[in-house]
Amino acid sequence: MAEPDPEQVAAVPLYLRVAAALRDDLTDRRIAPGSRLPSERSLAHRYHVNRQTVRSALQLLREEQRVVTDRRGTFAVGAEQQAHVPLLTARRQSFPGGAEAADALVRAALGWEAPPAALAGRLGLAPGEPTLVHRHVVLSPRGVPLQRSVSWFSRPATAEIPQLARYRRGKAAAQQPDLRLLYHWMHQAGLRLTRRESIAVPADPGTGVGAAGAARLVVHRVVSDQHGHALEITDIDFAAQTAAWTYEFSA
Repeated sequence: MAEPDPEQVAAVPLYLRVAAALRDDLTDRRIAPGSRLPSERSLAHRYHVNRQTVRSALQLLREEQRVVTDRRGTFAVGAEQQAHVPLLTARRQSFPGGAEAADALVRAALGWEAPPAALAGRLGLAPGEPTLVHRHVVLSPRGVPLQRSVSWFSRPATAEIPQLARYRRGKAAAQQPDLRLLYHWMHQAGLRLTRRESIAVPADPGTGVGAAGAARLVVHRVVSDQHGHALEITDIDFAAQTAAWTYEFSA
């Protein structure tokens, strides 16, 4: 099995590194479809982590539908099931957006905060009412921020999407979250999505990501359900010279 990339150790939590190593093994078929994965104890020994870290990594892979677990153990999804697996590729956009956000070095955090006053009503919140917020930074191999985003979730989103509802106030920042499958989760919850994006060039290029004076773009996104209720409002700021904006979305 592949080992986690040592160059990413400082930037990526342990469970994400273990999940990435196992994901590579599954993608490259070093773990054959339908075969059983090593035990949690064996994986913990291999990656020098505790068993809870292994469990968190396996849970992520289960949510991505790459592995299944039953009373016999954990197995790679069989070949007959792989056509239905939501792969994180350029053809299936991962949250919060842009190709680099899927597999690059990232730092992410969830919190529970009141959104800006201008967004509260659109999110179905009373003024000053807190909600789930996701902050995400994409880093270059040298640790330079290439993309920053902040996403605010509405009351309908946290109520109707089980994978978001589990992040409760006071527990959301316990470990770095992985919300790349957010739009797939929305689809699983029976939501039909529409999105509206505005792209702008900021007046002051020296106050955002990248080197001072570098070209930047800012994307403002609103994702709504079939009833017109906002589910997520995201602002993404990225260095246009180093990170192309590519966004593909299917409801």
